Amino acid sequence: MIPYVREIDVEYGRCDQVSPLIRRVTADNPGPFTFKGTGTYIVGQGEVAVIDPGPDDPAHLEAILAATAGERITHIVITHHHSDHSPLAGPLKARTGATIYGCAVASHAEDDADGEVKMEAGHDLGFRPDVSLCGGGSVAGPGWTLEAVPTPGHTSNHLCFAFPEENACFSGDHIMGWSTTVITPPDGDLSDYLESLEAIRARSFDVLWPTHGPPIRDVDAFIRAYAAHRQERLDQILTALAAGPARIRELVPRLYADVDPRLHPAAARSMLAGMLHLVRQGRLAADAAPEPDTTYRLAG
Repeated sequence: MIPYVREIDVEYGRCDQVSPLIRRVTADNPGPFTFKGTGTYIVGQGEVAVIDPGPDDPAHLEAILAATAGERITHIVITHHHSDHSPLAGPLKARTGATIYGCAVASHAEDDADGEVKMEAGHDLGFRPDVSLCGGGSVAGPGWTLEAVPTPGHTSNHLCFAFPEENACFSGDHIMGWSTTVITPPDGDLSDYLESLEAIRARSFDVLWPTHGPPIRDVDAFIRAYAAHRQERLDQILTALAAGPARIRELVPRLYADVDPRLHPAAARSMLAGMLHLVRQGRLAADAAPEPDTTYRLAG
């Protein structure tokens, strides 16, 4: 079982000092993909970095500026291009002159078709950082350093940011205490995700600061449980296909029988990520390119 952590005291627009060098201001955008809202982090003192400014919300912009009154925002740092993370970067830059850092996505997957249950927030199609950190790199200010750690999986351009001064990591949507992370092909990739999980676990951080929800302090155990959950889902697919070839639309009602049928389209997208991973591993074979209507069977 994943040891979820969901307790967090949120007052929208309030600036909370959550560690000696980290403050958080939460945007008023709670929902099924954002939990209590986007937690925008302010790192440092005097000359500061803002991580994931969030949705294009004028009230949240003013809250960030109020929280940094008398200081200078020099860096705007983005974990990925979803609409609850990056859109406010432009307006915040216009007000402060700060430089935007992140990784532009190479291409944008289409949003879910009308009528389907969406699995994640929409894409910020216009996101383009001033400085690319796709291959890693560090930014710094007085008393603080942020190291970009490429963590593709949730999206192809996802970055976590190590914060060595507190042996912490800003984990964006890569690892969240309140929920598992959505992986939706084609931009999401389970094979990449599992490798990225291990990359973060290997760093032995003391604490993770997700963009949504409270911090994760038992980091190693949490990441191990996160990875075990993904493996359990893969094992379910393999067990189901041991009974014979099947398509995703046939498997979802069986493997997600306890889930509201309205969520089955979302479950199918998640299962597709698992199928792609298992085909790459050589554990499954498919009668065509892996897609929702492809027939899958055990390999060998």
